Amino acid sequence: EEGWELPPADLLIDALIGYGLRGAPTGAARNLIQLANSSAAPILSLDAPSGLDTASGQLYDPHIHASATLTLALPKTGLLSEQGRAIVGDLYLADISVPSALYEQLGLQVGPIFAEDTIVKLDAAGVM
Repeated sequence: EEGWELPPADLLIDALIGYGLRGAPTGAARNLIQLANSSAAPILSLDAPSGLDTASGQLYDPHIHASATLTLALPKTGLLSEQGRAIVGDLYLADISVPSALYEQLGLQVGPIFAEDTIVKLDAAGVM
């Protein structure tokens, strides 16, 4: 809304939309994204920066410009797209204890990603 301001902060957490985005953010989400981007504080996005379609990589207006993104379970395709990589910042993957049997049922070949730590840093290709 007009006249909204954020107090000074060391870090902003973006958990506005995440994985379930369908079209451009509107209403309060739109206003909060614009407000967050105007802050000098770094932004940590949870699962995906708000305003990014995690399946296609399409960026909607507005979208969060994250300093870092902590995605859950497996990297989403959209995070690794050219547009996605431009806004995710440093990309990390967090273990949420998805059973390996579930990955197998889905036909996904997933190795011991979290053998050394519950959070791993990924490179631009989504590789540890």
